[in-house]
Amino acid sequence: MRSIELFTGAGGLAIGTHRAGFHHVALIERDQNACRTLFRNIEDSNLKKIHQWKGKVHVEDVRKIQFGDLGSVDLVAGGPPCQPFSIGGRHRGMLDERDMIPQFVRAVRELRPKAFIMENVKGLTRQSFANYFRYTLCCLEMPTVTRMDGESWEQHLARLEFAKTNHPPETGYTVQAKLLNAAKYGVPQTRERVFIIGFREDLCIECEFPSETHGQDSLLYDQWVTGAYWSRHGNAMPAGGPPKRYRNRVERLRSAGVRPKLKPWVTVRDVLADVPDPREMKNGFNNHRFQPGARTYVGHTGSAFDWPSKTLKAGDHGVPGGENMIAYGDGSVRYFTAREAARIQTFPDEWFFEGAWTITMRQLGNAVPVSLAELVARMVAKKLR
Repeated sequence: MRSIELFTGAGGLAIGTHRAGFHHVALIERDQNACRTLFRNIEDSNLKKIHQWKGKVHVEDVRKIQFGDLGSVDLVAGGPPCQPFSIGGRHRGMLDERDMIPQFVRAVRELRPKAFIMENVKGLTRQSFANYFRYTLCCLEMPTVTRMDGESWEQHLARLEFAKTNHPPETGYTVQAKLLNAAKYGVPQTRERVFIIGFREDLCIECEFPSETHGQDSLLYDQWVTGAYWSRHGNAMPAGGPPKRYRNRVERLRSAGVRPKLKPWVTVRDVLADVPDPREMKNGFNNHRFQPGARTYVGHTGSAFDWPSKTLKAGDHGVPGGENMIAYGDGSVRYFTAREAARIQTFPDEWFFEGAWTITMRQLGNAVPVSLAELVARMVAKKLR
């Protein structure tokens, strides 16, 4: 199945859709650093068939791409820049010149793929952007009902909703959106992102998202009821017991006497268990260089070692909350190396990131977790087959 990838970045969503069976005919990205990462891995990678991407990377602004020149595709996928809707951004949303959602809609309109996958930040679903989120869904449902010259997006929304009720076009899409927490799908990170998937209506396919596989209660049970979590890592259960905010829940789990059915959330300790200390000069891992200077202050506390990490963000030293730091149980902290952050984003260890630490962390903070992308893409591929 043929696909194109918009806003490819360092390749998280692209690797996931590739693993799900989609063959990329174009990967579009304008950021030079991200493209250097893509080129490096295409030229020198042990990943299965990734060499097929050679010659497919377009170092270009998506607004300048003529999608019709790319030929027919089965899937359009991509995560438009999230800064316009990010809680940590300027909150300009649809007024922000970086809003590329209309370009994603244009790709769907011009290529008429069988399906699409779009990913964006949780902020897009906030009440302040509720109308624009509805507008986005309507545009994807009816991409051929285009915005006219001089027409505001609000006027276009009204016309789309009228068309949907009275004269729906024959060339529409069945669309569904869902906010997914990556930790609930085995990613060692409490990363919430909205995914929008759609299928061309003539295919008569019902939208569906993968079922959750991992649960918070299962982790709490293994940590504080049976102690299996600590035993697995060769440690004794900490004497202080569970954090105060989870004590009531742990007591309920203990009283129930039955372990929850889902797998436990994956923690930072879990995913880094076989990664050597970056302060060992010859540690055998690429992108695994120690970054000094980590410290805590009010509101900047890092990601707990025995919990999924906070959401990695496209920043470096000053990201709010200290998401790019490990917070150990003894109160010490240090920055994640790029390789550790890549593990948290479920990139394969063979995937090399070009650039200094700040640049690679920005690429990783913008990425879609590979394993979550693969789960969603496999569901879409299964439906198409």
